[in-house]
Amino acid sequence: MKLLNEVLEDIKPSNEYERDILDKAKNIIDKINKSIKDAKAVLGGSGAKGTWLKTFDADIFVKFNYNKFKDKSDKLSDILEKFLKKNFKITKLHGSRDYFQIRQEKFTFEIVPILDIKKAEQARNITDVSPLHSNFVLKHKNLIDDMRLTKQFFKAAKVYGAESYIRGFSGYVCEILTIYYGSFLNLIKTIPKWKEKTVMDIKKFYKNKNILFEINKSKLTSPLVIIDPVQKERNAAAALDHEKFEIIKHRAKEFLKKPSKDFFEVKTLTEQDIRKKFQKNKLIILKAKPLNKKEDVAGAKMLKAFHFIEQKLISYSFKIMESDMLWHSKNSSLFYYILENDELTKTMEILGPPLKIKRHADAFKKKHKKTFIKNKKICATEKRKFTNAADLVKNIIKASNVKDNINKIELI
Repeated sequence: MKLLNEVLEDIKPSNEYERDILDKAKNIIDKINKSIKDAKAVLGGSGAKGTWLKTFDADIFVKFNYNKFKDKSDKLSDILEKFLKKNFKITKLHGSRDYFQIRQEKFTFEIVPILDIKKAEQARNITDVSPLHSNFVLKHKNLIDDMRLTKQFFKAAKVYGAESYIRGFSGYVCEILTIYYGSFLNLIKTIPKWKEKTVMDIKKFYKNKNILFEINKSKLTSPLVIIDPVQKERNAAAALDHEKFEIIKHRAKEFLKKPSKDFFEVKTLTEQDIRKKFQKNKLIILKAKPLNKKEDVAGAKMLKAFHFIEQKLISYSFKIMESDMLWHSKNSSLFYYILENDELTKTMEILGPPLKIKRHADAFKKKHKKTFIKNKKICATEKRKFTNAADLVKNIIKASNVKDNINKIELI
């Protein structure tokens, strides 16, 4: 398809870019390997697989000798940190096992300590398995460009990423899906047909057709079950939520109706875009700065604050027509809430218990000063604490549920 070739031209890194980032990665790798003992640095992630898009970062795995360090898994980050500090300017990031960033001009390299394992059962941490993922993907080099198309399509649909604040499809899952269906187009044609609990077992680990009975139920909450080709007890799509599942089904269906490059363009709404799009509606927009933590952690805390504000607005009787959290960068994000009305009446009607339940009706009378009878129920009229949505939000963002989860937030 001509369209897909045009998209590939747009999303594939140029030869110059690849040379530049690979040269810089090689310099870091060579420097580590010259001095570190009982470990070896290698290129990892999408760089190792060759499936990366136009991005400005790369993973470098430092693989520690398994026999020597298998019982010191929790010490790998400390060992690597001491070494890196002597040779590079680093930033430490917290994760299931702490890792490090090295910035060189426009590139960011993430240096990840792992155990050098031969099979998934040897892993002491989820990151240890990453090179095995690369090995599996590299067996399907003929599909690398198709994998790139899948990743870009999912990114543009805003369903890319398994982080807890996104709950979508990881890069590895995008790669598995492309391999499973044999091409990007075959995948897109099948997505609209996906049903709840569709199972994919590319290596056919499970002979029983009803795989769902053989896997731990805690790993089956996602709408898709994708058996990890290198770790049969793992559902690679476990992070996926139902919203992202439905979004990608809709996007695939729309693309098949009328293919366009628009389906591959990542569009980030700005404040101006939101105001223009919803100009006839009542808008609440907040600018938020995430906590200075690992993106996954900072994003999850931001999402918690976003939902807290949303629930508070609803509890005060404001009707939300649409809302979203837009992660723009590590320094800035937007929350927006589209309201049916941003002004409420000064008083509200509270529905109480039926009169025939005398004990509850009496308790309701004691709690409220102005009561009346409506449809054989006791009701009350109370003055609202907040009648304006913006005033309410200004109050909500002072709450610990917001302040403790965000570095800075303001109504704009």
